Amino acid sequence: MDKIKNAFFTISPPRILAISFIAIIMIGTILLKLPMSTTSPLSWMDALFTATSATTVTGLIVVDTATSFTRVGQTFIMIMIQIGGIGLMTFAFFTLLIIGRKITLKQRLFLSVSFNQDHPGGIIRLIKLLMLFVFMVEMIAFFILSLVWIPEYGWGDGLFHSMFHTISAFNNAGFSTWTNNLINHAHAPIINIIITALFILGGLGFTVIADLKINKRWRSLSLHTKLMLSGTVTINVISILVLFLLEYSNPNTIGSFNTFNKLLAAYFQGLAPRTAGFNTIDIGSMKDASLFFTMMLMFIGGGTGSTASGVKLTTIIVVLLATYSFLTSKEEPVIFNRSISKEVITRSLSILSLGMVIVFLFTFLLSITEDAPFLSIIFEVVSAFGTVGLSTGLTGHLSEIGKTLIILLMFIGRLGPLTFAFLLAKPHKTNIRYPKGDIYTG
Repeated sequence: MDKIKNAFFTISPPRILAISFIAIIMIGTILLKLPMSTTSPLSWMDALFTATSATTVTGLIVVDTATSFTRVGQTFIMIMIQIGGIGLMTFAFFTLLIIGRKITLKQRLFLSVSFNQDHPGGIIRLIKLLMLFVFMVEMIAFFILSLVWIPEYGWGDGLFHSMFHTISAFNNAGFSTWTNNLINHAHAPIINIIITALFILGGLGFTVIADLKINKRWRSLSLHTKLMLSGTVTINVISILVLFLLEYSNPNTIGSFNTFNKLLAAYFQGLAPRTAGFNTIDIGSMKDASLFFTMMLMFIGGGTGSTASGVKLTTIIVVLLATYSFLTSKEEPVIFNRSISKEVITRSLSILSLGMVIVFLFTFLLSITEDAPFLSIIFEVVSAFGTVGLSTGLTGHLSEIGKTLIILLMFIGRLGPLTFAFLLAKPHKTNIRYPKGDIYTG
């Protein structure tokens, strides 16, 4: 047993992370194939697709979660969402902490990689805080949703709907126990506020939550936390206003709503694309401009070390700051009286470039395999890459090859483009330096 354990920890952290996700997906696929999990026979491909979507907290579905799965199957999906969102490694090491086992430096390194941390210092404290935070937030949201849905659906269904949507929302999954997602609750302020609060908190990043707990004053917060908080508020306000204006007169979405409900729907749908995947309006009926704007939000994603995916908000902010710094002939980008290192800029540019290459490649491949409008294809690709789960309706009509490509894309999106690249690449360090050469760009 010790030999297996030692061999396991000699594998690189990105590979450990990938193996943990694959293990959950494989187990989940088998569980969803059980007769007690479905209302009718499910193919292996559809079981694999659903398990991958749940584990990577995406929310894209090829079969209706509400009608194709029994309560047992939906419970399996809910468990996969929770484990996939928080991370198998986090659960495993938290269990070791509970039973009093010591976490080695090597194991701390694995955890730091899974949270996209540069060093393992303080990672154990972060895990303890994370698990306490998850428990408290989910229990509070579950209680509030139960107060709304128990009178409407009864004790059994009301409690289950509340728990399922709490876990799905906090982990930015977008799975729902209703066929039309949350469209029937588009005019319910409490439901809209609780669900959005859950995926915002889940998408901020657990290092941000830890920083806010420790440092109560703005000046004491880390640069990363300041960027995430200010960036989140800014992009959310812009998103709400843009979608409100674009869809204001669209009779197929919010055009027939009164002003308050229009704002409420724009509020929800403006926040959801950054990897949450819930919808209170018909995505396929949105205007092309709205779909394109939604794609940008899905590509950006949430915060580093969170339940969200995408290239991450701070990555985009760093690239924009670096671009502005170059255009204004500044030596280095500066924000909140702090400069940003060249290493961070290079990493951000690498993540952004890899993300764009992946989206371009999979869009090209799906354009070959699928007979569908180009906008629907690229929307599906960006949604899978950002592990969002929104769709214009293409998911259920994907070919077998198309499903395979989306499965791979959801996996890549959850790992992160840079982690996936490290997974494939072999480390190569050398002290040899070469003379510089000029390249003309732009």
